[in-house]
Amino acid sequence: MDRLLKYITQFGGKAGSLGALVSAMGCAMCFPAIASLGAALGLGFLSQWEGLFINTLLPLFAWIALVLNALGWLSHRQWHRSALGMIGPVFLLLSLYPWFQYAWSTYITYSALGFMVIISIWDIFSPANHRCDDESCAI
Repeated sequence: MDRLLKYITQFGGKAGSLGALVSAMGCAMCFPAIASLGAALGLGFLSQWEGLFINTLLPLFAWIALVLNALGWLSHRQWHRSALGMIGPVFLLLSLYPWFQYAWSTYITYSALGFMVIISIWDIFSPANHRCDDESCAI
């Protein structure tokens, strides 16, 4: 069970970050800088589904990344890694809902997406190690 949780959190957090980034690439009106990168990569056809990406998929992938990074703590017991993994999705969700009315929320959205990608890349090259046995944690 512990090994299954490790693989789910390891791959799911990265999938959540990648999904959030691709969802942002599909909305040229909301995120012109990221959408131009998406168009350069051949993802311009996604613009016809902007509403679906911004209203449904982007928050869904942010929630997936948030929950799986929180569950990652159960697998590796390193609170700082889990906290860093949760900062991006939390700020992305805040920028999409309560802060959307402010002009500076766009900067928060871009920063949150970038932070999610950076943390995912860091996690690929420096994966978390299990620091606890089944009964107690070593400090």
